[in-house]
Amino acid sequence: MSPEKNTPDAVVDETAEAEALQKMNLSIKVDSPSACQRHITVTIPREDVDRYYDKAFSELMESANVPGFRAGRAPRKLVEARFRKDVTGQVKGSLLMDSMAQITEEEKFSAISEPDFDPQAVEVPDEGPMTFEFDLEVRPEFDLPEWKGLSVERPVREFTKKDVDKRLEQILARHGRLVPFNGPAAVGDYISCNLTFKNGAVELSSSNEEVIRIRPVLSFRDGNVANFDKLMKGVRAGETREADAKLTADAPNESLRGQTITAVFEVLEVKKLELPELTPELLHELGDFESEGDLRDAIKEDLQRQLEYHQQQQARRQITAALTESANWQLPPQLLRRQSRRELERSVLELRRNGFSDTEIQAHENDLRQNSAAATARSLKEHFILERIAEDQDFEASPEDYQAEIALIAAQRGESARRVRARLEKGDMMDSLRNQIIERKVIDLVLSHAHFKDVPYKPEGTETEAIDQSAGGEEEESEIPEAKHPGEAEPLRTSKEHD
Repeated sequence: MSPEKNTPDAVVDETAEAEALQKMNLSIKVDSPSACQRHITVTIPREDVDRYYDKAFSELMESANVPGFRAGRAPRKLVEARFRKDVTGQVKGSLLMDSMAQITEEEKFSAISEPDFDPQAVEVPDEGPMTFEFDLEVRPEFDLPEWKGLSVERPVREFTKKDVDKRLEQILARHGRLVPFNGPAAVGDYISCNLTFKNGAVELSSSNEEVIRIRPVLSFRDGNVANFDKLMKGVRAGETREADAKLTADAPNESLRGQTITAVFEVLEVKKLELPELTPELLHELGDFESEGDLRDAIKEDLQRQLEYHQQQQARRQITAALTESANWQLPPQLLRRQSRRELERSVLELRRNGFSDTEIQAHENDLRQNSAAATARSLKEHFILERIAEDQDFEASPEDYQAEIALIAAQRGESARRVRARLEKGDMMDSLRNQIIERKVIDLVLSHAHFKDVPYKPEGTETEAIDQSAGGEEEESEIPEAKHPGEAEPLRTSKEHD
């Protein structure tokens, strides 16, 4: 033993360290109501309870103020009797905190939420052991599926001048001008309308002067109006048209889930889209482009990046379908409800980094909300498996990973990285960003061991118009930016600005 360890101070330090490291002799009973739920009953023996009391009173003795005695000089039995009620709260807190830490270390739960228990309901008995219970949501236990050598179809495409022309027209449309039209509406035109959703004679929700483009499907948060283009074909200002609106099984208004209600469109005005000329001023506004050729080059880069996004998404769907084939665990409904927002955040972050417009993001958000239970269940199962692979490979999100993701989102939205980070942190979305980073690393790893078959990529047509409204009422506040109409679009960013 070294000389320093023989000093009185060192002996005291060793004793304190030994006390700190002394574990409780806990009795832990774990019940599993479902694959993701654990009900845990903890019993702390009386010896440990008394040891915590003894420590608390020993610390109190030095400063205890009892009438008739100098501070720190009162008999211990008198101090224990006088301050037991005060000390009990301290002892309970220490017992709960230390026992939870010990349970976490010994049981190795892969928790996916904070423990659900009420400390105020726990009491320290005067005699006998102390018992408390809590619920915990955990990642299911499963055998990791084989992820090497999967067969994956990969969409490929060489973008042509026609593709670039079509995207250029869409970009110009964002900067176009809606002009009143005194005639019948056609598909692709816009209507300004007062929109009301009704269940019989009961008004559920409404919005005034809603600007909607006439497309085959009108999507809202909790449902759709099918054949919207046929409904509005030939409509004129001053007319009112009605349609069935089908609510989804996950609509916020539980009493109307799965039902059909009525959508009433009071058309105020029909508008045509007038495209702007591609002037030097507009080229500058779109992203400091010096010529139309530079803009077209940037558009082709955007098309390529979105193709890569679709490649990743299609690969992810095929990979996770294979990996989750045997993942038949039942997920608690309350877990699905709570995690649905996280899945929405993750999906939106992925779309933002790949340059999709707010209108496209709104349509995707509505689709996820309309199928939240199924989409969340599928995504959770995928996440559990991808997280397991990440742990096996020691994958983690580095500060540089966060910086790269935030910089890309910022570039796509024309904002500073600091502002984007601040909004993500304020919205408690950094964990969603972390999951996105980790899952992408795992997908890239699986793809590096996959066998590919190239298939033609067909860009999705624009069939859906999306609005940010819950038809059935009882809507939740959206985290997604409001969709922009012509004249409100953001600049197109070049790849140089991503760096």
